Amino acid sequence: MGSIPKVLATDEALALIERLKNRYGPLLFHQSGGCCDGSSPMCYPRGEFLIGDHDVLLGEIGSVPFYMSAAQYEYWKHTQLIIDVVKGRGGMFSLEGPEGVRFLTRSRVFTDEEYRLLKDNGELPL
Repeated sequence: MGSIPKVLATDEALALIERLKNRYGPLLFHQSGGCCDGSSPMCYPRGEFLIGDHDVLLGEIGSVPFYMSAAQYEYWKHTQLIIDVVKGRGGMFSLEGPEGVRFLTRSRVFTDEEYRLLKDNGELPL
């Protein structure tokens, strides 16, 4: 999507995404920023979660689109998201729940140079 990915995934997350794609078909991720489970990345079968006009496509992980609500993106736009997997139960509607693991968002702040490049390329709001 851009010169500097806004979202990445660990090897463990990519392996889980592949298992879920094999089981459920095409997927998508959404992170809303709501309370409780809403602030976690949620994995859904593509077509079973309606993307809204105010959702932002950050990129793809494992060939799966990753969206975030615009309000949440405003908070996270200065960071690169790293999607990982940890043991434990996550969101009850997210597909990884029965696996005994959950997706987790980690992040790192873009360097000044990366942030400037993203802005110059029109990939971030000014």
